[in-house]
Amino acid sequence: MQYIAILGRQPALGVAELENLYGAASVSWFSSHTAIVTADSFSIQYLGGTQKAGVVIDQLPHGDWHRVSMKIVQLYTKKWAGYEGKITFGISAYGFDTPVRDIQKTGIVLKQKLKASGVSLRLIPNTDPALGSATSHHNKLGLADNKVELIVVRAPSGRIIIAESTGAQNITALARRDQGRPKRDAFVGMLPPKLAQIIINLAAPTTQGERILLDPFCGTGVILQEAALMGYTVYGTDLSDKMIDYSRANLAWLADSHHIPVRARIDQGDAMDTTWQPPVNTVACEGYLGQPFSAPPSPSKLVEVRGNCNHIMTKFLQNIAPQLAPGTPLCVAVPAWRDANGYFTHLPLIAQLEKLGYQQKSFKNVQPSDLLYYREDQIVARELLVLVKA
Repeated sequence: MQYIAILGRQPALGVAELENLYGAASVSWFSSHTAIVTADSFSIQYLGGTQKAGVVIDQLPHGDWHRVSMKIVQLYTKKWAGYEGKITFGISAYGFDTPVRDIQKTGIVLKQKLKASGVSLRLIPNTDPALGSATSHHNKLGLADNKVELIVVRAPSGRIIIAESTGAQNITALARRDQGRPKRDAFVGMLPPKLAQIIINLAAPTTQGERILLDPFCGTGVILQEAALMGYTVYGTDLSDKMIDYSRANLAWLADSHHIPVRARIDQGDAMDTTWQPPVNTVACEGYLGQPFSAPPSPSKLVEVRGNCNHIMTKFLQNIAPQLAPGTPLCVAVPAWRDANGYFTHLPLIAQLEKLGYQQKSFKNVQPSDLLYYREDQIVARELLVLVKA
């Protein structure tokens, strides 16, 4: 089956995540913020880089919104004729130069035609061409036969896809895990659960059997908690005893609040010299990012901070390499510093990965240099290194 994925704020991260999970042959760009995935099934429950997804039900080689509107009204007037019960319905349009009122009018016309045949439809109002993920989630669109969101995407080529939503990101659950866990620490950085999911999925192992994930910089345990929800056995270490206590408390909270078994080991250890207990078949972590900055640092300060971060992360990669079996996947977030013109300064170790014992994964749809996570107001970005132990 074909699915359309509506990607997040930084779509390259979402496409790389999909490609790593479903394979390069099954994933392709459709537009700048959407991708097509060919798969037997598709769920976005633990996809950090996809906001919504839908199963493709029809395609048009070209056309405008008027043509799409006629298609939708014709298709669903027939499909829902004689339906008993109430239907909740919304439309999200992407890539169209169409006034919101025209998109809303499509729903109104469909509602009127169904009403004439005795079918009740509740229309979700559009304030923008596309419904927000929060609106889709709170109305449970895509999660039942009578709660439908149509996702209509027009590619730059003019090709149009019409899909029925299979769900949106559960922002309520994400916020709960981010803000509801008992131990948080702004000083060590606040890793968003969505980014943690992306990091984990970029390090997903291809081997069968028990999946054992190591986070050697576990901090408050955000990556560990997201991996535990995905079914991993998790193993975390950190230099700070305080962070070890925080991770243990947060994983205990996760097990209790989500009523799931959490298989975890948490130990104190310096990532530059720790010997981890085998087996480990995937490594996912946010490494040492250095100090935060509210403005671009001076050239001398940048040299100092970059050198410090490069030393720690190089020592870590050197230390863990002989402890991993060849073929072990890793995703390591390292810092990159953005200047006032939007250019990034990267860690020197990126040019030395082969010497350190790793191959950098290549993607069909994105370049490794595209895998940068940052907000517009951030100086320190997270650069995601997707590696395989050579």
